[in-house]
Amino acid sequence: MTTQYDTAPQQPVSPAAQDWGPPTGTGEPKEPWARRLWRGRPEDHRWVRPAFLLTLLVIGGLYTWNLTASGYANSFYSAAVQAGSQSWKAFFFGSLDSAGAITVDKPPASLWPMALSVRVFGLNSFAILFPQVLMAVATAAVLYASVRRRFSAAAGFLTMAVFALTPVAALMFRFNNPDAALALLMATAVHCTLRALEKARTTWLMWAGAAIGLAFLVKTLQAFLILPVLALVYVVLAPAPWKKRVGQVLLAGLTMVVAGGWWVAIVELWPASSRPYIGGSQNNSFLELTFGYNGLGRINGDETGSVGGGRGGLGGGGMWGETGWDRMFGSTIGGQISWLIPAALIMLVAALWMTRKAPRTDTARSAFLLWGGSLLITVVIFSFMQGIFHEYYTVALAPYVAPLIGMGAAVLWEERGRSWASLALAGAMTATAVWGYVLLNRSSDYLPWLKWVVLVGGLVAALGLVFVGKLGRRLTLGVLGLSVVAALAGPTAYTLTTLNEGHSGSIVTAGPAVAGGRGGPGGGGFPGGGPGGDGFPGGSQNGQTGRPPTGGNGGGFPGGGFPGGGFPGGSQNQPGRQNQQGQQGGRAEGGGGGMGGLLNGASVSSEAKELLEKNASDYTWVAAAIGAQNAASYQLTTGEPVMALGGFNGTDPSPAPAQFKKYVEEGRIHYFISGGSGGGMGPGRGTGGSGSTASQISSWVEKNFKEVTVGNSTFYDLTQPTSGA
Repeated sequence: MTTQYDTAPQQPVSPAAQDWGPPTGTGEPKEPWARRLWRGRPEDHRWVRPAFLLTLLVIGGLYTWNLTASGYANSFYSAAVQAGSQSWKAFFFGSLDSAGAITVDKPPASLWPMALSVRVFGLNSFAILFPQVLMAVATAAVLYASVRRRFSAAAGFLTMAVFALTPVAALMFRFNNPDAALALLMATAVHCTLRALEKARTTWLMWAGAAIGLAFLVKTLQAFLILPVLALVYVVLAPAPWKKRVGQVLLAGLTMVVAGGWWVAIVELWPASSRPYIGGSQNNSFLELTFGYNGLGRINGDETGSVGGGRGGLGGGGMWGETGWDRMFGSTIGGQISWLIPAALIMLVAALWMTRKAPRTDTARSAFLLWGGSLLITVVIFSFMQGIFHEYYTVALAPYVAPLIGMGAAVLWEERGRSWASLALAGAMTATAVWGYVLLNRSSDYLPWLKWVVLVGGLVAALGLVFVGKLGRRLTLGVLGLSVVAALAGPTAYTLTTLNEGHSGSIVTAGPAVAGGRGGPGGGGFPGGGPGGDGFPGGSQNGQTGRPPTGGNGGGFPGGGFPGGGFPGGSQNQPGRQNQQGQQGGRAEGGGGGMGGLLNGASVSSEAKELLEKNASDYTWVAAAIGAQNAASYQLTTGEPVMALGGFNGTDPSPAPAQFKKYVEEGRIHYFISGGSGGGMGPGRGTGGSGSTASQISSWVEKNFKEVTVGNSTFYDLTQPTSGA
């Protein structure tokens, strides 16, 4: 049987279907762009394009609602955005402060849209977070365009719905971490590769390479996870001689290197003395950061300078949770992304079986291989990586799961008259219903009736799908509607809960608290309910509003962790709150936030703000603080540059003690802020270890300069040495 999906348009009906223009050679002027945008594909019904544009508008509106409840979200990145809006040099390097002391521990591409937005609209929560909402809309449009070229409009709409209603997507496309930009660029790379596969178009394959290269400037080596899939599928299935295919892939690889390497080359060649220190590195090298802490270290756990002090996960587990094939379905991750993964895998297998006899160059099969291969390789790497892993990383899977659901449902529905297709649909629905019940049952107090609606409704729909080829029109539509509702009810509820809450800090999660996970029973401390309180990997979320308070114990270790709470140099964790400047705080005024300021920043009092702003123009940095989150809190509150000693974790050897002393002698730093995170837990790391540069600087300052107390905050005036200093 020949269908629209296994004879995908190698050549569109007309150039109008591809480029919204008139047929070549007709001499007719092109239609106005607005009319072409509204009309869409000539073969579509009139309602399709308006419905597509309306869906994008709904997604944008939904994700914009309650956006500013998160305040500055992750103040670490917000401080860099603020710095980039004040200094083009800080913008280019991704510096944490406008004076250029140290960069964030990622490339800066994801910061650039936010910094430009702040330059236009001023520093506020909306200006920082709205670019991510636009990325959600753009990702939904890319997914629809990719699916619609080979499948029905209904498949495209289902794809957009699945993507937008994925809880972790609703979280990260309203947050200022780099993951939203990465997901958009990964989806774009797959789409461009599919376009190239239609007629072996070199230009489209080069665009795919450019998207991967730009994604490298967002989150380094994570951008390369799907490269083997893209290259292999193209070399095997593109409609061109094999030598041409290999040459095209090599050319796309060169494009990728240029697109991502230009910035790296400039940074590496730029004199280190006149640029910010590369945050997260141990020798001020972006290449070392790329292949170490932010690269291969994430795979093998050897992350020198990280929170774990470079120890990684030992014995298949460690501080970032147990690794293994079921990691994406565990208590701390399952509710973020896994709702429809079982159905996506079932549909992938069914679609590949159905197209097994199609020609080698069949683009419908290529679509399943690209989206499905990207999902599988990312899931495998995420499941077994030993280094730092956070639940929100799984947003990278959302653009892969959604097309598999949309395309798979479309092809199986069209073949529903065949018993194997109806059974595959029923199997996917059964797996979704049962797994949805399991996920919802992990939150016993969260809409307790919903799990039964999902389970019973899903099983009834699955039974109807077994016989759907023999049912009348009304019953068929009823089964179809019940299937969609039962499949999407759980993730929709989690998504709406996520949209209704503000999220701040370094570790954020979507949906409600779950048993054995963040904020659930036994969920503190380490993944799976290990020892300790909130504020450490696997513990309940620091600074996230809308969650029940967890008390005063510092997170991370039994009894509240280190003396002083939570982490070396820190104080007790408190639920995050928002101060008058819209900043999310993590503890009492002035001090380090969650985990000693490592996971969240400080809440800055008006007295401390006034102290730092006095004569601020006389100094390069109004203050220096250990750990980027603490420094960011004061910088966002005052609008003045604050030096982050030791970078994000407080473990980077920047600045060297001698350099810091030189800055003080030159009168370039006004205050030193006491407290803060020391990061790393390894021997000699952090404020609790004598080996770190931050610890050495802290000891020197405390011995030689006048202490100033403002409220509950302690500062040292670096312009006022003590007697005998």
